[in-house]
Amino acid sequence: MADADPASPRIQTSAPAAALLASAFVVATCGLIYELLASTLASYLLGDSVTQFSTVIGSYLFAMGIGSWFSRYVKRDELRLFVRVELLIALLGGCSAAALFMLFPVIDHFRVALYGLVLAIGFLVGLEIPLLIRILRGYDFREVVSNVLTFDYVGALAASLLFPLVLMPHLGMIRTGFLFGIFNAAVALALLFALPRTSRYRMEKIASVLLLIGLGAGFVASERLQRWAEVASYGEPVIYAVSSKFQRIVLTRRDDDLRLYLNGNLQFSSRDEYRYHEALVHPALGRVAAPRNVLIMGGGDGLAAREVLKYPSVRKLTLVDLDGEMTQLFSRTDMLTRLNGGSLTDPRMTVINADGFRWAREATGRYDAIVIDFPDPVDYSVGKLYTETFYRSVRKLLAPGGMIVVQSTSPLVAPKAFWTVATTLEAAGFQTRGYHAYVPSFGEWGFVLAADGPIPDHARILPGGRFLTPEIADRLFDFPPDMARRPTPVNRLDNQALVREFDEAWGRYEG
Repeated sequence: MADADPASPRIQTSAPAAALLASAFVVATCGLIYELLASTLASYLLGDSVTQFSTVIGSYLFAMGIGSWFSRYVKRDELRLFVRVELLIALLGGCSAAALFMLFPVIDHFRVALYGLVLAIGFLVGLEIPLLIRILRGYDFREVVSNVLTFDYVGALAASLLFPLVLMPHLGMIRTGFLFGIFNAAVALALLFALPRTSRYRMEKIASVLLLIGLGAGFVASERLQRWAEVASYGEPVIYAVSSKFQRIVLTRRDDDLRLYLNGNLQFSSRDEYRYHEALVHPALGRVAAPRNVLIMGGGDGLAAREVLKYPSVRKLTLVDLDGEMTQLFSRTDMLTRLNGGSLTDPRMTVINADGFRWAREATGRYDAIVIDFPDPVDYSVGKLYTETFYRSVRKLLAPGGMIVVQSTSPLVAPKAFWTVATTLEAAGFQTRGYHAYVPSFGEWGFVLAADGPIPDHARILPGGRFLTPEIADRLFDFPPDMARRPTPVNRLDNQALVREFDEAWGRYEG
C-alpha cells in the first residue's frame, strides 16, 4: 500500500480514536438495518420470505466483499473518502425503503431496482471497515483490528434486536430508513468536527448538514410517503394504514367497496366477502348436529365469526389470531364492526392473540367445529400452518362428530397447491372433501372439509344467506376437469412443498 496523503489527519490522541470506534458501532448498526429493511420489504412486496431474505442477504454480503476488496485501490486521504462513503450510505440507505415502496407500483422490473440498491449499499458498507482500520493505523494494529471488529459485531447485535422489537412495530420501514440515514450522516459530521486537521473538508461539512436536513424532512413526511406509495399501488383511496409487529395492515375504500390488504395482499372486499365467508363456514357447521363450542384460527377481521354466531346452538366461540392490532381494529372501528356484526365483542367470543402453530400444540380443549382461515401460504412462516404437524395438533382438539374446514387457495389457479392441503390433512388422519365457490374478487376459491370419520353428503344450511342455499351448497363439491384432484405431496415442516407449489402457480398466473 502506498503512503497516505501527508494532509490526511493522523490519529494521535485517544479521544478522536474513541470517536472513530464509536462510529464503527453506529455504521455497523446502520448497515445491518438497511439489510433487514431490504429483506423485509422484499418479503412484503414479493412474498416467500425465506427466498427474499436469503437472496437479499447473500447479495448484500457479496457486495460488501467487493467493497472491501476495492478498498485496496484507495491510496490517499482515507478520511475524506470515509466521510463521503458515509454520506452516500446515508442517502441511499436512508431513502431505500421509501424509494422501493414508491417504485413498486410504477416499474415493471422491480427486482432490478431492489437488487441494484442492495448491491450499491453493500458495496459502500464493505468499504467502511477497511477505511476505518487504515485511518486508525497510528495505533497498535492488533488492538485496532480487535476493537473495530468488536464494535462492528456489537452494532450488528444491536440492529438485530432493535429491528423486530422496536423499529418495525413503532416506526415502520420508511421512517426507520430515514432515521438510520440520519445516524450515518451524523457520524460523518461528528467525525469532521471531532478529528484534528479537518478544516479543509468544508464541502463535506456542508453536504452533511444538507443531507441531515433532507433526511429529517423525509422522517417527518414518512407517513405521507407511505400513503402515497400505497395509493399508487392499490389504485384506491387508503383510509387506514398501520405497521403492526407482524404485518402491514391497509384499508381502502371506494364508494361502497371497503377492502383489507395485509402485506399488499387482498383479504376481502366488502362487496363480495359474504360469498367467501358463507362458503367457508356453513358447509362445515351445517354438518355438525348442534355446534356448541367452536374454534376459529385466523380470521382476525371477525367475518367468519359473524357467520358462526348465526347458529343459535353456539355457546362459546374462541378465535386465535396472531395480530392483536388486527383484532383491536375490527373490534373498535364502527364501519368494521358494522361489517362483522360486532362478532369480536359478542359475549360468547374469546379472542386470543397468539401464534396458531404453538397455541394448537399446547391447547387442551375440544371443539365441535374448527374453522381454519389463515392467509395463503406465501412463505414458510405461514406454510407451517398447512403442514401435517400442524393438522395433527388440530386433530386432538376436534370433538367426536366434529368438522374442520380449511381455506385452501384457488383450485383453478393453483390446483396442485389446493389438493396438497387435502393430501396433507389425510396424512394427518382425516377424511376429506374438497369444494369451491366463485368469489368475484378472487375468482374460483377452494376449501377442504375434514373429519375423523365419514363426511355427510349434505349440510343443513341456515336460511337467510345472501349466497348459500342447500342446492348451491351441494353443487360446490363438483369439480370440472381443470380443477379435478391430482397426485400431490404431503406438506411437511421439512419440505414445505405447498409454499413452492403456491408460488410457482401464482407466479405463472400473474406473469
